[in-house]
Amino acid sequence: MSEQKTYTTTVGDHDVVISTGKLAEQAGGAVTYRVGDSMLLSTATMSKSVREGLDFFPLSVDFEEKMYAAGRIPGGFFRREGKPTTEAVLTSRLTDRPLRPLFPDGMRNEVQIIVTTLSSDSVYHLDIMSVNAASAALSISDIPWNGPVGAVRVGYIDGELVADPTIQQMETSTLDLRMAGTRDAIIMVESAADEVPEALMIEALAFGHQAMQPIIDLIEQMQSEIGKEKREAVYQETNEELAAVVKERLGGRVGGVVAEQTERDSRNEALEVLREELLSSFEEDEDDEMFDAKAIRLVFGDEIKKAVRNRILYDGVRPDGRSYSDIRELSSEVGISPRAHGSGLFKRGQTQVLSILALGTPREAQKLDGLSPEETRRYMHHYNFPPFSTGETWPMRGPKRREIGHGALAENALLPMIPPEEEFPYTIRVVSEVLSSNGSTSQASVCASSLALMDAGVPIKRPVAGVAMGLITDGEKYAILTDIQGMEDHLGDMDFKVAGTSEGITALQMDIKISGLTMDIMTEALEQAHTGRLTILDSMLQTISAPREDLSLFAPRMLTIKVNPDKIGAIIGKGGATIRSLEEEFEVSVDIQEDGTVFVAGVDGQLAEEALERIEMLTHDPEPGDQFTGKVVRITDFGAFVELMPGQDGMVHISQLSSDHLQRVEDAVQMGDEVMVMVTDVSPEGKIRLSRRAVLEGWTLEEAREQDAPRKPSGGGGSRNGRGRGRGGNRR
Repeated sequence: MSEQKTYTTTVGDHDVVISTGKLAEQAGGAVTYRVGDSMLLSTATMSKSVREGLDFFPLSVDFEEKMYAAGRIPGGFFRREGKPTTEAVLTSRLTDRPLRPLFPDGMRNEVQIIVTTLSSDSVYHLDIMSVNAASAALSISDIPWNGPVGAVRVGYIDGELVADPTIQQMETSTLDLRMAGTRDAIIMVESAADEVPEALMIEALAFGHQAMQPIIDLIEQMQSEIGKEKREAVYQETNEELAAVVKERLGGRVGGVVAEQTERDSRNEALEVLREELLSSFEEDEDDEMFDAKAIRLVFGDEIKKAVRNRILYDGVRPDGRSYSDIRELSSEVGISPRAHGSGLFKRGQTQVLSILALGTPREAQKLDGLSPEETRRYMHHYNFPPFSTGETWPMRGPKRREIGHGALAENALLPMIPPEEEFPYTIRVVSEVLSSNGSTSQASVCASSLALMDAGVPIKRPVAGVAMGLITDGEKYAILTDIQGMEDHLGDMDFKVAGTSEGITALQMDIKISGLTMDIMTEALEQAHTGRLTILDSMLQTISAPREDLSLFAPRMLTIKVNPDKIGAIIGKGGATIRSLEEEFEVSVDIQEDGTVFVAGVDGQLAEEALERIEMLTHDPEPGDQFTGKVVRITDFGAFVELMPGQDGMVHISQLSSDHLQRVEDAVQMGDEVMVMVTDVSPEGKIRLSRRAVLEGWTLEEAREQDAPRKPSGGGGSRNGRGRGRGGNRR
């Protein structure tokens, strides 16, 4: 076994310990990364051979979430980890994004990075640890890579920026900024925020870039002391002679098409005609040894990229004729789905997204079984990208990583605007269906979902809009683009998504294809995005200016009541009989929280109100003056016992059963009769004295007590079966 080497540094106010040489010795590079009692194992390995015909870089990054790391056994029938949780997928994406741009261009060897959780203490976040662990494993491995990168989380707590706060500290933070970068530049940003101003976000980015430097220092030290010699990788070959011939035959025609055709379909059609003409020119000469259709198409694609980028950089004109800051034509609509509880349609150019919303009860909140500190999710946002949205076909086999990531981004953007459960006690699910895609669908889903929330009557604080920013740069000159379309995203150097309200940023995500961005460029991009976001918000508000005052007729009506937690058993009943009876009788759903909060949901508001009244009766301690309608359950010589609610009854003396003088109790009531009574007294032991005569005569409590005073309770009243003080009551 190799000798173990250990390296330490400090980030924020906690120590970081990276070790190597003890575990996974056959991997290309392997480290353990520890903060507190949380520990990850990261490995990086490169294939020795390359699959024939591969025309992309096959990098895979997987975050393996193991429940044993927290001393837990997975749920489900098999009791083992299966499909990755949403949080594991998002951590895999977060780890992948800052690593990918730093691999050499054209590399075709398969590279696999696996990060495994060995220990989780529920104090330190695992996602940022994963990025740093992968960076360390790659840096000391034999894999060609232009790292290292460092990663850090930045919180804003009590007016102060904090580097790598704990899970507990983050509970009061209004900013959750995760970022990664190299020594000189920022390379990846992912942020959720509660309407953070642009100026504070810029300050947080600068703070975070400085805070990650100790990690970069440490990994560079490891690399210089124990790093393996980098292996020779296989790269995509470029036939320079063929490229020269292709360019000669094309002349300036590609640039001409890009300049003349500003509409996507006509431009694509013209480029397709030109490409087929080019291929035909080679096919005509059967003896042409240079003919390689795949290579010719690659060179043709490079020529399109150069033409588009040069026109943007040096002519100041984008493929569709817009200036750098112009936004495509906007339109929106609400109420598309007649039965859904809310729906919003948002269109920006050829990008169209329909978001549809459903409201549910608290019990329908998503339960999470993973290492995330979050146990349930009340607001869920899902994003679907079907093949028809791009005019293509492919198998539909569930959401891919990209769809999960885009859904999480939109969820983060809208979550700060969702009212708290005590104000709006619903579970909310929004699904964004991409109907047509030409760039920036994730931000279109933010806009469509804001419309759907307002259409549903969800009292959001403010609507949220999103815009995607792009960048074209040749290393010296650069152009920042507002509202990028598909071609600009594909051929550009940055995809910088910014979502927020009129008051500030709620979500931020940046991915780049170059080695990093300076703070000056990021500052300019944020300022330009702010202007674009306000323009989009103005357009959305023309469609619907505020949340509807009433919920959809088909949405459940949610009522709440707070009861003594000791009374929860009375609502549930023996074996759940009482709660099932309530749900069946009133056609409602009843959810009970441990703190005594009871939610009653039903489409029929009147029935929901009646169910709530019944629950109040079940949990209310009878007090003198309360009136009940109860059933006669026992008759004696001296009076009748009336059941106020299951398991609780009181005694009505014969003198209080009627306005007339009675010889027999049966002259006034029979077994099973329902009678209205007033509580006139509750003894310290919980025995309840009732009066029917007080209701018949319309007496006040004082008058009823005066009439009943000479007589003492005979045999008393109280709970049958020895169940103590009663439950019940009316809504007063």
